[in-house]
Amino acid sequence: MDSQVLVALALSLVGGLSTSLGALFVILNEAPNLKMLGLLQGFAAGLMLSISFLDLAHNAINSIGFLKANLWFFAGVIFFAVIANFIPEPSLAPSSDVRSKKKGGDEGGKDTLKKHRRQVLFSGIVTAIGISLHNFPEGMAVFLGSMKGLRVGVNLALAIALHNIPEGVAVALPVYFATQSKWQAFKLATLSGFAEPLGVIIVAYLFPSSLNPEILEGLLGAVGGVMAFLTLHEMLPLAFDYAGQKQAIKAVFLGMAFMSASLYFLEISLPAEMSL
Repeated sequence: MDSQVLVALALSLVGGLSTSLGALFVILNEAPNLKMLGLLQGFAAGLMLSISFLDLAHNAINSIGFLKANLWFFAGVIFFAVIANFIPEPSLAPSSDVRSKKKGGDEGGKDTLKKHRRQVLFSGIVTAIGISLHNFPEGMAVFLGSMKGLRVGVNLALAIALHNIPEGVAVALPVYFATQSKWQAFKLATLSGFAEPLGVIIVAYLFPSSLNPEILEGLLGAVGGVMAFLTLHEMLPLAFDYAGQKQAIKAVFLGMAFMSASLYFLEISLPAEMSL
């Protein structure tokens, strides 16, 4: 394997594996109460909405035009809306041992969590898929940046690493609450980060001969539609249930602001002729 590709692969691993740091933040701390779950779900919803509208859909509009980008976006919405109707109730591992350690006053909260655990797990899995697809072009950017020089590649990888930590939280949190398994939460968050080194491999060996840039942008726009539907249909109602509307909305805008700032600092770390 070419040495430049190896360097780009190593740098993308630094960025990709930072999702594991976000997962560690979730699983190494004492499990928050239901209100904290609602606030963190609201924060994660803000991250997702920012990625969907201000990153994926925005880039699709700039690349393939307003009409095509919107058609792809709403195709993603409709596709996922149809799929969501056929998602069965997941079979979760028993978690009585973990729950038995909680105080008896939490009975009402446990019932609420049990009622919504399908939504929580579902949101975590699809968040992981959406963030994986969002991370894929970041791996491409790391490769292209490292081709321009080690300094550019390192700066970009570090920016992406900081940018990906809250994404690891967004994936690990719902999975941990739904399954009560720290390993499952950590594993899924870590796997979502591997999309970045995969992006390096794809762009190094297949792009552009096997990947139509217009189709890629359209598909990423559709991913934006999927993420927007998931956020509004699954994550936001959970945040309202657990934290209340006013507090959840504050958490949503905090998440959007955090991700927007992250995307901005990531963008300015790129050379002028490059873009995510």
